Amino acid sequence: MQRLVCWFVIAVLPSLAVADTGAVLDGRGTVWLNGSPLPKSSAIFPGDLIQTKPDSVANINSAGSSVIIEADSLVTFGENTISLEHGSVSIATSKKMNARALEVLVTPVAEVMTEFEVTDVNGTVVVSARRSDVLVNCGRETTTLLEGQEVTRDESGKCSQRKRKAGAYAPTRGDILTNPYVLGGVAAGGGLLCLLLCGTSTSSASPSKP
Repeated sequence: MQRLVCWFVIAVLPSLAVADTGAVLDGRGTVWLNGSPLPKSSAIFPGDLIQTKPDSVANINSAGSSVIIEADSLVTFGENTISLEHGSVSIATSKKMNARALEVLVTPVAEVMTEFEVTDVNGTVVVSARRSDVLVNCGRETTTLLEGQEVTRDESGKCSQRKRKAGAYAPTRGDILTNPYVLGGVAAGGGLLCLLLCGTSTSSASPSKP
């Protein structure tokens, strides 16, 4: 039994390491990853292309950040960045994950929990700050968007800012089995468990000496 547990841990550890070092994508409905249908979930890495159909939504979980990709959206996942081709994304991050849409760049002001939305519909980019402040570069103008404010990029590349009412932020998924911190702890604990079990098994198999 000890050897069976040990081999099980060895088999599982590589998949845990992949999820811990990258990010995990979950989908509901019709979601495509790099041009192929997404299974229930998958590890993703910088450069991956994610597309949601009108009846679907996707969620990216990485260390310190969570991204909801709304229906009928197309995004590219990057190194601590999300590039929005069209559609809408909601980002919650404590690692200053930024977002791009056309010429607009959105960056959290501080490395604290920040929540914001970016929408690109027919070339019109709208940024909404839900929690904490973000810096918005519209191409020819940069503005600090305070919590509860919204900004639209105009055709000249400037920011047209206006107040908005605070609304409930879309909930993010915090499944324990896709949480990178939990996976890292399980991987480390699994490695230690494997060493203990394998060591114990080898010792017990050896004949005792008088």
